[in-house]
Amino acid sequence: MISPVVAPNFSRLLTASDAKQLLKRLNSLESKKSAAPINPIAQLPLQELSEQWQQLIHAPLINSAEDKEKVATDWLINLFNMLFSHQQVILVRGDSEPEYFPAKDNEAARIEFAHGFFQSALHELSHWCVAGKERRRLSDFGYWYAPDGRTKAQQQAFERVEIKPQALECLFTLACNRNFQVSQDNLFADFDTSSSTFAQDVYQQAKNYITDPHTLPRDAKTLLQALLRICTAD
Repeated sequence: MISPVVAPNFSRLLTASDAKQLLKRLNSLESKKSAAPINPIAQLPLQELSEQWQQLIHAPLINSAEDKEKVATDWLINLFNMLFSHQQVILVRGDSEPEYFPAKDNEAARIEFAHGFFQSALHELSHWCVAGKERRRLSDFGYWYAPDGRTKAQQQAFERVEIKPQALECLFTLACNRNFQVSQDNLFADFDTSSSTFAQDVYQQAKNYITDPHTLPRDAKTLLQALLRICTAD
């Protein structure tokens, strides 16, 4: 009998000292850019955003988890929309399932995330970071989504495509001092999923990004650098 694969502990992937070291390396990569047209992080009110985040974390006046989630999500929307305003893209709450709408005419591209959830926002931002110039011109980045209940072959294809986005989502989540869990998104599978190495694959990819941050997609570098600068308390 094949033993189930042991899930990795993502909470140990980016300690406080690791986060500071990663930020230092990202700052170094930023400083080495030659003739960069714009440094979006330099345009941010970093101190204000940091104070807002710290107040949110320690806010005794926010009575419910639901209210805290809404405030955190508002903060993330504001950060992203300021950080990437030069790319004509906005992050918005969706009423149902997540969806990406490319720029059209004079309207900015829209990244809609599910039901106002902070984690869904980070997940959709990760897909946007991975998508190249051509895919960003396509609805939902040109991907066809198979719903829950996928076959074994469909699930394997899903997991291959999801490794890098979820590795980025992991780093964004840990930078915000939140817990991360992989999403295999196939609760009603009619086959044994216990031997899947998906969680380990995501963990290893995230670890590779930490070790070699120059391999991060361009916009992922920017967002991660901003989150680490703002959310990681000194």
